[in-house]
Amino acid sequence: MPPRESHNNREERFICAAKSIKESIIRNRDVSENGLACPVLVEGIKDVKSLREIGFVGQIETINRGWDRSRMIAYLYEKYGSELAIDGYPKIILLMDWDRTGDLLQKSFRTRLESMDTRVDERLRLVLSKQLKFECRTVESISSYSEIFKQIITEL
Repeated sequence: MPPRESHNNREERFICAAKSIKESIIRNRDVSENGLACPVLVEGIKDVKSLREIGFVGQIETINRGWDRSRMIAYLYEKYGSELAIDGYPKIILLMDWDRTGDLLQKSFRTRLESMDTRVDERLRLVLSKQLKFECRTVESISSYSEIFKQIITEL
């Protein structure tokens, strides 16, 4: 049986996750606010709701809209692919769940978008999957911790 983690370790992990969330929220804001806008690509509508609960206000796209992957990639390229980066950052934040299905989707969308020279940002997913691995494995389940994250984000 693995040792129980200390309270401080959990607190440190949540702070690290909140920093990454805050950075992504800032990049996702509407262009009219800060001149930058970076959409987030998630699996479904419940993921969108979860991100809205923790403070995302910009464009969030879902892959589960009844389209096949080729059509979704074409749509993303047409809408976001013409500008490859904003201030050196990739144009689209990919945030699939960090379970087996999410891993497959993440790889598929990354590969297809990058083959069309559309840079993607996977940092948020990497941080969340590492820091929240004991608490949750899906974007949707982050909403359970929305109040904690909002509080930490306001204190950062």
